[in-house]
Amino acid sequence: MPSETPAFANPIHVGRPNVARPDEFRRLVDGALDRLWLSNDGPLVREFEAAVAEYLGVKHCLAINNGTIALEILIRAAGLSGEVIVPSWTFIATAHALQWLGITPVFADVDPETHCLDPESVRSKITERTTGIIGVHLWGRAAPVDELQAIADEHGLTLLYDAAHAFGVSSGDRMVGNFGNGEILSFHATKFFNALEGGAVVTNDDALAERVRLMRNFGFAGEDNVISEGTNGKMSEVSAAMGLSNFGGLDDLIGVNRRNYEAYVRGVADIPGLRILHISSENRSNYQYVVLLVEEGSAVSRDDLLAELRSNNVLARRYFWPGCHRMEPYRTLQPDAASSLPVTELLADRVIVLPTGTAVSEDDVAVITGILGAASARAAH
Repeated sequence: MPSETPAFANPIHVGRPNVARPDEFRRLVDGALDRLWLSNDGPLVREFEAAVAEYLGVKHCLAINNGTIALEILIRAAGLSGEVIVPSWTFIATAHALQWLGITPVFADVDPETHCLDPESVRSKITERTTGIIGVHLWGRAAPVDELQAIADEHGLTLLYDAAHAFGVSSGDRMVGNFGNGEILSFHATKFFNALEGGAVVTNDDALAERVRLMRNFGFAGEDNVISEGTNGKMSEVSAAMGLSNFGGLDDLIGVNRRNYEAYVRGVADIPGLRILHISSENRSNYQYVVLLVEEGSAVSRDDLLAELRSNNVLARRYFWPGCHRMEPYRTLQPDAASSLPVTELLADRVIVLPTGTAVSEDDVAVITGILGAASARAAH
């Protein structure tokens, strides 16, 4: 039963913004104000693009005003049409970006341990109308890049990635940002590495990068020469300033996330039916999300556990409930989608994402795992 006196006086959020170097941010913004160059491919945006490209080891970084617009521009620049295979177990923007452009998202299932696309499910969804696959690197771990690339090559499909969760993540010795035809990043305020609001397209494909560059600025190739369709996807100088200032604290931010992840793992180790989704040390992770799985042996349901946390001002979230396929317009357009998504259906009822980041201390984690343990014990007795 929910607690009458919250364990925390103030709410603890999932994804509270990290600001690594506020003084550096203010210095960079002051410079932009002095120059009166606030948008339109300013010097801070160019410096930010270069920094991201160097960090990831990728040829091209095109800064965009947010991750969703970055995905829409990338889809358009890559020439996708017809049907594109995506996970349903993702934030709704992945599917909406396709639907918004008149493309049908076809939902494939995910692996029960990684929560990333299941290659065999992807293979089963390919039809004569399929033009591409959009993989999602989820929870700070890479999707099965080799398997998905093999499928794309076999069927002549374009392979893109939504890497909104995966800045600073690797698959083997290659950083996310170097896979498929192109990938998008998100630098939204809730991401561990943020630019207030922002995104990017990253790619090693010169021609694709040039199309994205044109499309993010209305198709302009010069002062008054429009040579393609386009939209307004430009990042502002203020957003670039936040991104650049946070770069200096990137390793520290990841270190805090890892510390909290390990504390949560220890804290729930002895609670029956609860576990933290494992993050392998074989690849680099940003440890951005702490995912609690409420398994079959749990004495307390996921939703009752969520209510207990929230009554204690722990604003945990049930990402990505109920799955894209059960949200509009997809539940109306594809009413039978659930029948081929058993793992997605299962995860939708079992996942809780717990608070982490610089606003959460190890002591806070101990209190949160204590709440979980007490709720489980009460339910068992």
